Amino acid sequence: MARPMKVALLGWISLCAAMFCVTGPARAATRQFTIAQAEVRLDVDDTAFHAGGDPVVAWVKRSAEIVSRYYGRFPTSTLRIQVVPEEGDGVRSGKTWGRDGGFIRVQVGRDVTDVQLHNDWVLVHEMTHLALPEVGEDHAWLSEGLAVYIEGVARVQAGNRTQPDVWSEEIRSMPRGLPQPGDRGLDHTHTWGRTYWGGAMFCLLADVEIRSRTRNQFGLQDAVRAITRASGGLVSEWPIERVLKTGDAAVGVTVLEDLYAQMRDAPVTPDLMALWRKLGVEPDGSTVRLSDDAPLAEVRHSIMQAPLSRS
Repeated sequence: MARPMKVALLGWISLCAAMFCVTGPARAATRQFTIAQAEVRLDVDDTAFHAGGDPVVAWVKRSAEIVSRYYGRFPTSTLRIQVVPEEGDGVRSGKTWGRDGGFIRVQVGRDVTDVQLHNDWVLVHEMTHLALPEVGEDHAWLSEGLAVYIEGVARVQAGNRTQPDVWSEEIRSMPRGLPQPGDRGLDHTHTWGRTYWGGAMFCLLADVEIRSRTRNQFGLQDAVRAITRASGGLVSEWPIERVLKTGDAAVGVTVLEDLYAQMRDAPVTPDLMALWRKLGVEPDGSTVRLSDDAPLAEVRHSIMQAPLSRS
């Protein structure tokens, strides 16, 4: 094939790929519904999944309700979700953008089961991204860390996951977020572990400290709700300093700003196991044992309980 024809063909392939990204898979049907006052448009091809499209629709609605419960409302007023079928089973991965009021593309196996959809964390994680303003690549640890941390807590609050399961995962995985040799702080160390679990560690430390200093009157949940209300979420772009200051103002203590000052430019290695023991979380084989006799047991309880009257 002559080079000009190759160029033309590549251009046509690129155009088709771009059209696919914008319009979604062929034969995809659009469903529209309202979740917590948010207008959701879902593009899904019912014929692409062996169990049909209804389980996928139920999964989307359940995930949106979990996130809405955590934030007191859905983070955006509109959302478009594009479900891309792939071979195999399970929920594969997702990507979230703030454009057009909120857009999520998520890959799902054609053989996905109801159990896999019920236990999925991916879509809750992606929807959580909608609640934080765009803070820039240097601060991706905050966006990803919040999504990792909040996913577990939000699903417990909604009855979609158990507390031992969440605490067990933290004990197994959060040490991956600790600084390694050569670490230069969260803003300057962009490894997978530091971005995802280092960010989640920041969130855990902040949540415990806010609740400890306010005698469980407020927590990280109150701070992020305030940030979302003030900013409109991912549709906006804010400097990280404004994000943290807004969250601190909502809870009345400068925990987020102070913790960021400590961890942004330098490696900080907290004793995570000591913290979990104070919270009453003890490893017990492949799971954990929760103790209400621990010094911070009430803090642990409050983390997993949604605020009753605050929005």
